[in-house]
Amino acid sequence: MNHERPSLNRWLVVIGAILIQLALGAIYAWSVFTARLTDAAGAYAFSASETAWVFSSGLATFAIVMVLAGRILPHTGPRLLAVVGGLLLGGGYVLGGLFGQSFWVQLVCIGFIGGAGIGLAYVVPISVCVKWFPDKKGLITGLAVAGFGFGATIWVKMAGSWFGGLLNTTNVFGLPGVQSVFVIYGIALAVLVLIGSIVMVNPPENYQPAGWTPVTSANGDHEGAVEFRARDMLRTSQFYLLWAVFMFAGIAGLMVIYSIKLFGIDALEHKGIADAGVITGTAMAWYAIFNGLGRIAWGSVSDRLGRRSTIILMSALQGVTMLMTYHEFINFGMVNGFILAAALIGFNYGGSFALFPAITADYFGNKNVGSNYGWMFTAYGVAGLAGPLRAGYFKDAAQGAVDPSVWMAPFIIAGVVCLLGAIIMTVISRPSIPTPVHIAATA
Repeated sequence: MNHERPSLNRWLVVIGAILIQLALGAIYAWSVFTARLTDAAGAYAFSASETAWVFSSGLATFAIVMVLAGRILPHTGPRLLAVVGGLLLGGGYVLGGLFGQSFWVQLVCIGFIGGAGIGLAYVVPISVCVKWFPDKKGLITGLAVAGFGFGATIWVKMAGSWFGGLLNTTNVFGLPGVQSVFVIYGIALAVLVLIGSIVMVNPPENYQPAGWTPVTSANGDHEGAVEFRARDMLRTSQFYLLWAVFMFAGIAGLMVIYSIKLFGIDALEHKGIADAGVITGTAMAWYAIFNGLGRIAWGSVSDRLGRRSTIILMSALQGVTMLMTYHEFINFGMVNGFILAAALIGFNYGGSFALFPAITADYFGNKNVGSNYGWMFTAYGVAGLAGPLRAGYFKDAAQGAVDPSVWMAPFIIAGVVCLLGAIIMTVISRPSIPTPVHIAATA
C-alpha cells in the first residue's frame, strides 16, 4: 500500500463534494414549484401528473446517465466529468427558465438536460471520497452526499420564503416567478459545481491512510479490496437483491418528496386547519434537513454496526413510519405529528444514499465503485418513475374525492415495500470472490 503523504488534504475533497451535492440537490426542491405549475388560473396550468413527469424524468435520466458516467470516469477523470455535469445542470435550468411555459419544454430542459447533468456530476464525489477514505466509508459517503439533502432546504427556502421568496420577488427578463427562479438557480448551480470540481482528484495509486489497517472479512479478503468489474457484479444475486431494496426505499422517499405539500394541503384544509401552505412548507423544510442529517448519521452508524444490519434497521423504521403517517395525521389532525413524520421519512430516506454506495464498495470493491454504483443507482431511476407518478395519480384522483382518504393507498404501498426490503436484507451475504483474472481487471 502507498503510505506517501498525499499532495491534497483529503478533507478538502469532502468540502468540494458537499458543494457539488448542494447544487445537485436542487432537484429535490421541485415540490416548491408544483403549486404554481398546477394552478389552473396561472401561466402553466400543468396537471399534477405532468409535473410528476418532469420530476420523474429528471430522476430517471439522472440514474441512467450515472451508468454512463461511471464507465467514462476512469477516462475523463473526476474533475472534467464534474464540470460537464455542472454546465449541463445549470444550462438545463436556464433554458427551462427562458423558454419553459410549455410542459414539453420543461420536460426536456429540467427533466432530461438537468437530469443528465446531475447524473454526470453525482458519481464523482462518491467515487473520489471512497478512495480517499477507505477507513470511514459510511461516514464520509454520508457527508459527501449530505449536501444533496441540505441543498433541497436551501433551494426550497430561497424560492418560497427567504427574503420574501424568489417566486414572489423576482422578474428576470420579465419572466414569471417560476421561470425567473429557474434562470437564477441555473447560474448558481453551475457555479457551485465548478467550484467543487477544483478539488475532485483521486489519491495516489493504492493510497491507504496512515495508521489504518483494512478490516479483513470472513472470506479472508479486505472489505472493498476485491474488485468486481460491472459485468462480474451483474452476475451475482447480491447485486439484484440490494438493487431491489434500494428501489423500495426510493419509491417511499420520492413519493413523499413529490406529494408532501399536495397531500398536506388537501388533508389540512379538509380538517379546517388554517395556513395549510405554511405548515406543509415547514414539513418540506424539515424533511430536507433530516434528509441531509440522515445521510451522515446512518453512514456513521453503519461504520460501527455494519452496513447490512444498518440497512435492515433503517428500512424497518421507514416502513413503520410510512404506515403510521396517514393514519395518525388524518384521524387525529396532528400537525406536529405530520411534521415529525415528514422529518423521520426524510431521515431514513437520506440514509439510503450513504449506505448503498458504501455497501457497493464493501461487496464489489473500492476501485470500481464509480462504475458499479452507477448500475446500482438504476434502482433509484425506477423508483423515480414509480414514486412520483403514483403520487401524481392519487393527487389527480383526490380532486374529485370527498376527503383525502384517496392518499391512503400510496402510503400503505410505500410502507409495505420498505418492510419487504428489510426482510430481503436479512438473507443477503457478501458475494463470492471472483476468479483471479477478474480480481486483476479494472472496470
